[in-house]
Amino acid sequence: MLKAVAGAGVLALGIGLAGCAGDRTGAGSGDSQEAGGTIGVAMPTQQSERWIADGNNVKSQLEELGYQVDLQYANDDIPTQVSQIENMITTGAKALIIASIDGTTLTDVLQQAKDANIPVIAYDRLINGTENVDYYTTFDNYKVGVQQATSLLTGLGVLDASGKETGAAGPFNVELFAGSPDDNNATFFWKGAIDTLQPYLDKGTLVVPSGQTEFGQAAILRWLPETAQKRMENILTVIGGTKLNGVLSPYDGLSIGIISALTSGGYSASDLPVITGQDAEVGSIKSIIAGEQYSTIFKDTRELAKQAVTMVDDIRKGEEPEVNDTETYDNGEKVVPSYLLESTIVTKDNYKEILVDSGYYSESDLG
Repeated sequence: MLKAVAGAGVLALGIGLAGCAGDRTGAGSGDSQEAGGTIGVAMPTQQSERWIADGNNVKSQLEELGYQVDLQYANDDIPTQVSQIENMITTGAKALIIASIDGTTLTDVLQQAKDANIPVIAYDRLINGTENVDYYTTFDNYKVGVQQATSLLTGLGVLDASGKETGAAGPFNVELFAGSPDDNNATFFWKGAIDTLQPYLDKGTLVVPSGQTEFGQAAILRWLPETAQKRMENILTVIGGTKLNGVLSPYDGLSIGIISALTSGGYSASDLPVITGQDAEVGSIKSIIAGEQYSTIFKDTRELAKQAVTMVDDIRKGEEPEVNDTETYDNGEKVVPSYLLESTIVTKDNYKEILVDSGYYSESDLG
């Protein structure tokens, strides 16, 4: 069911469907058609270079449009993020862009935002359990999971570069990792990946030696690399001398931790399994260039920031932001009007074209 719904979101890409922010323009009497003012931007952590890039991109793009920006990082501490958002409301923010740590913990503070007539944009992570979120901008997270699984199958030689089956029967030993259970995106990544891998698991082309194939077994709380490293170490102990051919990892930080566990467990750089990732972080791109990590999923944070900023600017001008998905993202209280962006598989073969030629990184960044 999830796959069909997400697929409908993909088909809708590029089609502007009307969302509705109601009267929550974040503007006082007499200035409903004007931009300007302070925008609160709440990011989860500075422990990931990805979120630093997101914060910087949102801030710079808002400032280019003449807004002041209150950018805060909570370093994965939920009470800190709640306090930061409360302060943004108290000091008169005209709109909030929030990448939540835990999308279920903001109900009370977002009621305060509604009471103050402040619109809320959920940024990349869906905010759950409240009607007081107006829009959501993210990537097609189900498709990201499909891409991760597809790149794993390609790296193993089960699929060729065009996505066609090669006839390779395996069996290939793989282990599965999932993201943080308090991040709504993690379940979409997992669902997309498992739907893609399941036919190969069913016919024995892929085998999970640990037997840990459920989301709850594979999930890594807070996306912490050290937690992924510890889990990989435990798996290596459980499976003994069984040689791993692949590891599904949903995030580059986890991939780095997984690689550390594997190299400590006797794998050399030249015989590491096929390892996936996400976010195209510098460390993992260097690892891909070195032949350690196999792939990552590139999500252009410049474009994500641009979409969030455009939504805020439209709201401040009294216009309805463009969305392209009004079906997929049900937060338990409402289906949040969303704008989904595209993502790209990156490997050693195409990283220059995708990341360097586009100006996302320079050659020196990856040297």
